[in-house]
Order: sequence, then structure tokens, then C-alpha cells
Amino acid sequence: MIITRSPLRISLGGGGTDLPSYYHEHSGFVIAAAIDKYVYITLHQTFVQELILKYSRMERVQAVDEVQHPLIREALRLTGIGAPYLELTSMADIPAGTGLGSSGSFTTALLKALHTLKKNLIHPQELAEQACHIEIDLLKEPVGKQDQYIAAYGGLTCFRFLPNHQVEAWPLKLGADTLYDLEDNLLLFFTGYSRSAATVLQEQDVKSRQNDREMIANLHFIKELGRESKAALETGDLQRFAELMNVHWEHKKQRSANMSNDQIDQHYQLARQSGAVGGKLIGAGGGGFLMFYAEDKVRLRRAMQEAGLQEVRFRFDFEGTKVVVQS
Repeated sequence: MIITRSPLRISLGGGGTDLPSYYHEHSGFVIAAAIDKYVYITLHQTFVQELILKYSRMERVQAVDEVQHPLIREALRLTGIGAPYLELTSMADIPAGTGLGSSGSFTTALLKALHTLKKNLIHPQELAEQACHIEIDLLKEPVGKQDQYIAAYGGLTCFRFLPNHQVEAWPLKLGADTLYDLEDNLLLFFTGYSRSAATVLQEQDVKSRQNDREMIANLHFIKELGRESKAALETGDLQRFAELMNVHWEHKKQRSANMSNDQIDQHYQLARQSGAVGGKLIGAGGGGFLMFYAEDKVRLRRAMQEAGLQEVRFRFDFEGTKVVVQS
């Protein structure tokens, strides 16, 4: 029995510049934070010659090539799992399609479990790169690299995505008081909408590949905001960081008409009037979670609860993708 877990994430700056269609020409920069909400993979060797897969569906197949779930199929192929004597189950603390990077977390947790089964040691950098290879290169999903990397590394981490496809990673340098204040004052509220990140990101990906001037200028600006956010966080200026979140959100909405909707905009304005200094929608857009930095947490929580939004409380995760049971 092997059980692995991989953290979900929130983006603190630069989101969107981690797509290959942008960083291949201009390089990207993202700050992301892993949180203590997880995707779990359970792997169990059986005596029956078949693959039993349990996720939102259930599959029983005789060979890897018959697997319908694309991420599972490609991960099995990549790790060289041939003989089908396995039962694989996935579970998650938060549903998919909510902007917290669940696909990247799923893939890194899955690969970690399969490598553990084969007794392979794998560094977070290689784990993240294999997950990116599956999603971006093999399955041609128009997604970025930050989800896989922050899931593998954990913590509050800066990533530079280079045109040669290499990725540099280093920890955000926060003082202890700043870290605790940031963790205490960042609040997540579910909008009630789920969506496919690929659907929302497709427009950005196509325009970036076409070198659309407005899209490229927008992403240049977002990258610079990411660097300013890093400076604000590392100097302990959380007020400035919160204000930059607002600027980020206003420019993020310009990338696609599907980024927001009237109800999300209303909730955002309500939060700003109810104790939130700054905020934005987490992930590709179109639904998922609103994140706010709160000046008055009690007032903000009350306003969001009365508006029908559910809060998900969290702490930061500093372990990344890991094996939690091996027997």
C-alpha cells in the first residue's frame, strides 16, 4: 500500500506568465504558495491481472493502453508500469476546476506513487518536469507550469520560467512575523462556480502564440507586478502586496471576457467594502475561489457568509508532494 499526497496552491504574483506560449519568448516569473489542502493517491498491488482505477469514475481494464483517464494513462506509460496488477484511487480535499491547481497536484501525486512503487527516488524538479511533460507536451493542454512545480516543491516559492524550458526555483524570503500575518490574513471563499482551466486559458494561449500586442503587453505588466509583489512581501509591506493584488485582478480580467462575471464582480466589490484591502480570483478565472487580504477578518467573513460564499480556511504547506504511507 502506497499513499501519496500533493498540495493545492494559491498564486501570489505573476500568474499567467508560466504558459509556454509566453515564457518561450519572454521568460516568466511566478510566486506561488502551497496550502494544506491536498490531492491523495492510493496505490495497492493486487493478485488480479487488471487495472482498477477509482476517481470520479471507475475503470477496470486489462492494459495501460485501455485506460480512459489521460493523466493516469500517460503517467503509467512514462514510469514504465506494464503488468496490470494495480488498484489506484484518487481523493481530494477540494473539487477539481476550482482554480487551486488540482490537475498539477493530481499528476505529481500520481507520479510520486508510481515512482515509489518502482523504488525510484525522484527530486521535486524532475517530478514537476515529468508532470509538465505529460500535461503540456503529451496531452497538449494549454496550461502553465506553476501548478506542477509548486505542488512538487511546496512552501512559498518563486519560479523563473526560461525560454529554453528550464525552471529556476527558490524560496520567498519572508520574515517570521510577515509569514504568520500573511497566513492569518489571507482568506479564501468559494464562488460556487467550477470550470476547466484549459477552456479559460485557451484564448490567452492562442493570442500569445500569435504575438498579440495587447496580450503580450498585459502579461509583461503582470510579470512586473509579480516582481513588485515579491519585493513587498520580502520587505514585510503586506498593505502594498494587497494593493498589488487589486491591480493584478483588474489587468487579469482584460485577458478574457470569460475571466469573471457579474456575480463574481459583485462579490469582489462587497468584499472590498467589508474589510478586504485587496483580492483577486485564484487560477485561470471564470470561477473557483476569491482570495482576499483582510484588514477586518470578522467583518469580511460575515459579509461573505451572508452573500452565500463558503470559506475554506488553510495554512501553508512546506512539504510538497510526499509519500505519507508505504507498507
